[in-house]
Amino acid sequence: MASESKTEKPLKLGIIGTGIFAVNNHLPTFEKLPNLYLPWACYNRTKAKAEDFAVKAKISSDKIHDSLESIVSDPDVDVIDALLPVQYNLDVVKLAVKYGKPLAMEKPIAANLDQAREIVKISKENPQLPIIILEQWSYYKAITILKEKLNEIGNVVSFTYKSTGPFYVSNKYLKTSWRAKPEHIGGFLSDGGVHQLALLTGVLGRVSKVSGLTKQVRKQSGADDILYSCMTMENGLIGTFTYGSAFGATKKSCVFEIMGDNGSISFDFTPKRVPTATVLIGANGDVEPKEEVIQIENENSGTLKEFEVFSEALKTKDFTKILSTPEVCFHHLAVIDAALKSSSSGGNAIEVQTP
Repeated sequence: MASESKTEKPLKLGIIGTGIFAVNNHLPTFEKLPNLYLPWACYNRTKAKAEDFAVKAKISSDKIHDSLESIVSDPDVDVIDALLPVQYNLDVVKLAVKYGKPLAMEKPIAANLDQAREIVKISKENPQLPIIILEQWSYYKAITILKEKLNEIGNVVSFTYKSTGPFYVSNKYLKTSWRAKPEHIGGFLSDGGVHQLALLTGVLGRVSKVSGLTKQVRKQSGADDILYSCMTMENGLIGTFTYGSAFGATKKSCVFEIMGDNGSISFDFTPKRVPTATVLIGANGDVEPKEEVIQIENENSGTLKEFEVFSEALKTKDFTKILSTPEVCFHHLAVIDAALKSSSSGGNAIEVQTP
């Protein structure tokens, strides 16, 4: 961890995994936050990719490392930013603890619940060492807004959550081996599904049971890629959760509806639109309801907000600012795990595991 004097300067980043997402998403974020972060070192299993990234990130050639342990143990590196196939996340966590380096790593938390459970255990045993799972949907402004509106619709009863869309053959991530032959449970269902669950659970709380059916529509997905399910929440709410982008030509549709006995909230977060929450208040359908429309401009859809949060947490030592903790992100993966197990049992209700 950086010393107190160093925290006044940009945190020196050791970037592990220098592929598409590092170049297209993380690097532009760091360029927008030059006072907070400085790309300092990098490592990739394919050294040529690390060398290309180093040029783009203005990293010195002598800071291109040859192994995971080498970059994590680098005394000049303040923080590790890991963008690896998630089956390697546990290895990075163990090294981060060994060398006392704060760690940011991409979601989902791990490839399976055994690995995820061990990451949670290590995190709890080392509370002085912050770990943030880079699940940017946990920081959506919409979560705060929707939660604030819940009490206006009376006793919340149920929800419907739907995120569906067409399959894009041009998807650049289809060519990556960890996507084509996923070792992480559910493939695209967990990789993208944890986004959706961060929003759902951020507003309504944890999922208790799942009864789901999954299917693989596209060979390129490498695993089941659509999910239809019914859920019971820990607070007693019931609802449906539908997710998948493996269909033929269809309009992308992302809508989260919450129903109460005194109204409803409909949140439309379909891409390429301004996210909009429509709140209807009224207990009697015979009477014209009161309507409020809330547009959520500049939603935190990229990686900027989560890295701002991580920097602030490191500088203030207030780790409660980190919402996407290992324990929280374990739950998101555990819901997908329960849905897959439910599907394999013909749709039986499966309890969501805990760490």
